[in-house]
This record gives sequence, C-alpha cells and structure tokens, in this order.
Amino acid sequence: MTYHLAIDIGASSGRHILGYIDNGKLKLEEIYRFENYIKDENGTLVWDIKHLVNSVISGIAKCREISKIPETVAIDTWGVDYVLLDKDKKEIIPAVSYRDGRTNAVTDIISQSELYSRTGIQKQSFNTIYQLYCDKLSGKLDSAEYFLMIPDYLSFKLTGVIKNEYTNATTTNLVNAKTKTWDTEILDKLGIKNIFCDLSLSKTVIGNFTDEIKKHLGFDSTVIYCPSHDTASAVAACPIGNNSVYISSGTWSLIGTENLEPVLTDDALSANFTNEGGIDYRFRFLKNIMGMWLLQSIRRDLNKKFTYDDMMRLAMQSRFVEQINPNAPEFIAPDNMINAVRKHLNNESLSIDGVINSVYHSLAQSYADAVKEIENISGKAIDTINIVGGGSKDSYLNRLTKEYTGKRVLAGPVEATATGNIISQLMYANKDLTLSKARELVKNSFDIMEVR
Repeated sequence: MTYHLAIDIGASSGRHILGYIDNGKLKLEEIYRFENYIKDENGTLVWDIKHLVNSVISGIAKCREISKIPETVAIDTWGVDYVLLDKDKKEIIPAVSYRDGRTNAVTDIISQSELYSRTGIQKQSFNTIYQLYCDKLSGKLDSAEYFLMIPDYLSFKLTGVIKNEYTNATTTNLVNAKTKTWDTEILDKLGIKNIFCDLSLSKTVIGNFTDEIKKHLGFDSTVIYCPSHDTASAVAACPIGNNSVYISSGTWSLIGTENLEPVLTDDALSANFTNEGGIDYRFRFLKNIMGMWLLQSIRRDLNKKFTYDDMMRLAMQSRFVEQINPNAPEFIAPDNMINAVRKHLNNESLSIDGVINSVYHSLAQSYADAVKEIENISGKAIDTINIVGGGSKDSYLNRLTKEYTGKRVLAGPVEATATGNIISQLMYANKDLTLSKARELVKNSFDIMEVR
C-alpha cells in the first residue's frame, strides 16, 4: 500500500491525514490532531510558530508508530500570513496573525482600483500587502532576506529548502493575475525589497527531509507542494460543473466559481470578489464571508458548554431572524462575539438562541447575495451549490442555504481540503491522473448528499 500524508492546518486546529487507494477508491485516515491558536504578545496577536513546527513533526512521527510510512507529504494552511527569515535563515519573530489590528491604518497606501486591475484580489484590511508595509514602517523588514508563507515555512523546517508556492502567494495581493508572478511594480511602489522566490506550482517537489528530521523520525519522505492555500486544495477536490458554485465552509465561508481566466472588471471590483490562484493555474473567483468563525467564537464565549449540534438546535428553536453583516469589521476579533452581535443588532438583551439564529440566517442570506452577484458578473446561470468542508455537516445551515438561494444544494465531501491535498500528491505520483479524473475519483469515493 502506498501512502500519502496531508497536513491540513486551519486557524484553530491541524490534522495529519493519510490517503491511499483501496479497491479503486480514495480512503482517508486521520492519525493526528493538534490545536492551533493565536496568542497575545504585548498587545500583538501572533502565531505560536514553534508549537506549529513541533506539532507538524509529531504528527509525521505518528506514521512510524502505526507502520504507515508516507511516500510524499504536503502541507496546506490558511492564507495571508507569513514568516520572515534573516540572512542566516533564522526567524524574525513574531509571526503576526492576520487578526491583529496593525494594518487598519495603512489600507489606503495604494488605490484599490489599481491593485485590483493588476492582482484581482479583493480588499481585506489584513491582506499580506498591508502586513508587509507595516513591517517596512516598523523596520522589521530591514533584516529580512526571505519571505515564506506559512506552508512554505513549515516545509522549509522539514527540508531546509526555501520556495514560494503559487496558490498561497496569490492571497498576498502581490501576484500579478495575468503574468502569475510577483508584481514588481507594486513592490517597487511600496518600497518593499525583493525577498521572494520564483513561484512554484502544486505537484512539484520541495525536497526530502533534512538529515536531522530523518534521524528524529527514523524515515524519509519527499515533501511536495499541494495547492498550499487550504481553500485551493478544497476547491481542487470539489467536483463542480460550469453552472455550479462551491462554498468551502470552515472558519471562513468562501463562495465562488472556478475560471480559467481572472475576472478584473469594475463590477467584480465593486462586488469585492477575489481571483485567487487554484490548481493548474485555474482561478478561484470567490468572496470571503466570515463563516464558522462567528459560531466558533460564540461557543468560546459560552466556555464551550454547548456542542455545535447543541447550538444548531438552539438556533432552530428561535424565531429571531434579524440579520447582521457577517463581514462587519467588529466581528474579526472581538473580545466577546455574543456582545458584538447584540450591539450590531442594537439589542443588548437578545437571548443566546436568538444570537445564534441571527448568525445562521445572516450567513445563508450572504450566500444568496453572493450567488446573485456571481450570476450577474459572470453571466452564468447557477443551478447547483456544492458545500464542502467541516461546515457541510451543519444540516440547518445547509437547509437555510437552499431556502435563501433557491438552488440545488449538495453537501460533501467533509474533508475537502485534505482530499484536495491528497489528490495533488496522487497526481504527482501518477502523471496520467488528470484533474478531471481525480475529481471523478473524489465523487466515487465519498458521500455527497443532496439537501432536501
């Protein structure tokens, strides 16, 4: 049996999932899970990158424990964030999180119309372009010689090889959508020095484990690139048609369609859609919507005394359906999400079930609005929505999505990101396995249910 290891890391947790083919079907086996978190360091929200590195290595070590050694390993994570290295390839810490508020004052350094015409990326206050500009202003960039997105950095810690991968790099707002390379004119305009590598594609080799890692683990594997932005991996696994949209439902809800060329029109700009890179130079024309983060934060505020299923049932019992704007700035990193929702609704005494139900209906309405925008901008008549990722298990949100959009809704696969990570490794190992064949494999391997 040939095994491939997907390391899939989100904003709150990471998993190591082995993939293999058994009787013509793709099988997944989760072997390790760890917590990921943001911590406050002197008023700055940062990632614990040492914990991340140690967790990645510990999960790989589990493969030896269960005698299932992977031929290849690939890592996907969230986008936007990065680690800087100095000339000695040492980390310049801290690795600041995109949820930190440091970028709020610098989002007008370059006009959005100019940026969008070049990169096709929607404006978000936490985009890498603004983070790097803050690093320039603070002097942090002065000693930097290398720029690594989080998956690049973790792969570097395994292999000693420094590279930049295309899909995650596109989330920086610094990659030209037409040339698919770093946009040097933007970098020059901002005075950001060249600390970037030529962009590598998914299904290409980064390197094998370093001698130190091999000695620690007791085996060697080849580390390759999957689409290292988690949504790019999820969409790679999504068996969508020309008249379909996907919703990659996790901490963020990313709703969009797949195109072969970027959409850089004024209508796309004004609707705040993004053209992020996908597998095989495809474009993920999508909108970011604050997704399960809202419910995750509410659960945290309740000291996790309710499961997500408990919260879903509470919402279903409520008749309160007034809506919030899920993407309002006050929901990015509030001290208390419940209070933030109540304040947004100007209803300080709103019950917990009402707060949760408001979030549910607001998300479903935002999905419906995004689908209409996609239809208007692209000219496509959308007939099907395919919800993938962990949020696809939420039957109430799935049903509300069907009601608000009026479209056919499919749910699954749940493990879309890990699946996309694995199929890119399978495509690397078997050059005859095309993306269309890989997506057919996904369709035949996992339950994809129609929402009734």
